[in-house]
Amino acid sequence: MNIGIVCYPTFGGSGVVATELAKGLANRGHNLHILSYARPARLDSFRTDITFHEVDLSSYPLFEYPPYDLALANMMVNLIKYEKLDVLHVHYAIPHATSAYLAKQILNSQASHVPVITTLHGTDITLIGSDPSYKQVVDFSINKSDGVTAVSEYLKKETYKHFDIKKDIKVIPNFIDLDRFKKSKKEHFKKAICPEGEKIVTHVSNFREVKRVPDVVEAFSHILNNGIKAKLLMVGDGPDRIRAEEKCRELKMCDHVRFLGKQERVEEVLSISDLFMIPSGSETFGLAALEAMSCSVPVISSNIGGLPEVNVHGETGYLCELGDVETMGSYASKILSNESLHKKMANAARKRAEQFELDKIVTIYEDYYEEVRGQLKKETT
Repeated sequence: MNIGIVCYPTFGGSGVVATELAKGLANRGHNLHILSYARPARLDSFRTDITFHEVDLSSYPLFEYPPYDLALANMMVNLIKYEKLDVLHVHYAIPHATSAYLAKQILNSQASHVPVITTLHGTDITLIGSDPSYKQVVDFSINKSDGVTAVSEYLKKETYKHFDIKKDIKVIPNFIDLDRFKKSKKEHFKKAICPEGEKIVTHVSNFREVKRVPDVVEAFSHILNNGIKAKLLMVGDGPDRIRAEEKCRELKMCDHVRFLGKQERVEEVLSISDLFMIPSGSETFGLAALEAMSCSVPVISSNIGGLPEVNVHGETGYLCELGDVETMGSYASKILSNESLHKKMANAARKRAEQFELDKIVTIYEDYYEEVRGQLKKETT
């Protein structure tokens, strides 16, 4: 199949999932066309079966904000028409699903055979989409999609709860590359950070307010107060980094915390980690937790959103009430101070991650493409 994939190019979950899905589909023999306003972060090597198309935004004095959605729709028209797309798969509802509908209307009968599949990832529904400024557009765009998927049962329920959706939503979870995200020997790396054999606790995020980064620091302070020698590695960057750094100074534990900034090869950090913390206030899936689990790292998380669908309480780690940093610290101390429990949870975390293996999920998407194509063919004949 010739498949178009539309995504944002950022480090966020939707862009990562879309790009990795494109790679997985290309490995199955499909031809992929990726559309975005910049090259996606994970599209980091040249391939003949994946073509990147940059959506050009012309700047005119008349436009305070260049109309990206219209430029994107124009690019979609060209790809459907000249690259003979069989499927157009858009990730994130706004404005991608809207642009796809406009492109099909422009082409009319020429695009009647090309299904538009919209994958909902999270903030396009829970944050941006619920804004009254966009709600009716989101309603319309999702209902006009030929197929709709969500990355978790939680997100599916939230979509039906907050929007007037008539379409069936299929849950297809996010996935993990088990070959990339696996525990590897990095003892020299760990020795450099922990010369006295300290345990390593890690957090990875974009440091936005919703990630509750200061909670990680405060929960970690309980680990130290329980007499456990440990280091905290903070991976990522964003607006709440300053608050987290201030919290370290306030608790007088700066010597035990290292801010590493954004890291391309996050699996190398996870390979030396003993525990992963993700106390988010909103997670529609929890891809960062899954990446940690795939590297055999137990997880302490909030019990918010899709996280309970990934992290199994008492098996792969523990779930805690939002903001309960004391319980997070207590659970973390329990795991880090008990070698047999840690080993058991580390093994269970990897086993759980294997259920989200890349090829399994790519197969589900392939089958769904064919299902929606078949339905559309029946409707147009």
